[in-house]
Amino acid sequence: MNANDARIAVIYYSSTGNMHRIAEAYAEGAADAGAEVRLRRAAELAPDAAVDSNPAWRAHLDATAHVPEAGHDDLTWANGYAFGTPTRFGNMASQLRQFLDTTASLWQAGELADKPATGFTGAYEVHGGQESTLLSMYQTMYHWGALVLAPGYVDYDAVHAAGGNPYGVSQTESLAAEDADHVKAVLVAARSQGGRLARAAAALAGAPGR
Repeated sequence: MNANDARIAVIYYSSTGNMHRIAEAYAEGAADAGAEVRLRRAAELAPDAAVDSNPAWRAHLDATAHVPEAGHDDLTWANGYAFGTPTRFGNMASQLRQFLDTTASLWQAGELADKPATGFTGAYEVHGGQESTLLSMYQTMYHWGALVLAPGYVDYDAVHAAGGNPYGVSQTESLAAEDADHVKAVLVAARSQGGRLARAAAALAGAPGR
């Protein structure tokens, strides 16, 4: 199925670049499937002193200054969503959480309902909280009335090679630091799920009553 009717918003927060790289893979997968894509970053909330304390954080923030910040218009424009965040103590980063917390008016207007949404994340350890982070993200999607589109094991080979997380594509940083193949596998899984998201959004956009 070609996803020409899909409009996908990939909205993420990344401090040092890992989530940005996965977000780009989602965008590529959706675009390759035929979707129109917007890549957007959640606004940085940390003070300059905190950012500057980590050279990699500052370098990434400066390098991605050209990526537009996410806004409500991106949510109303899109008919499918991919949200990404690093794991922070088993939960979303505050930067993405703050953006989602501003969406009450869109939720009340029904602007976010009936659209497929998927999530991606990363943590340092294998058991560093990836699944709880994704589930916490999906709680917001449930309240929106969005349709959570987890990878499951639909593309088993890609999901298995990336670590086997059926809740959402996730990267384990301790593995990535030692094995470039882990990073490659995660990006393959992200592209696959981006394409699947685009096809689902197109199918729903063409459903009767839409």
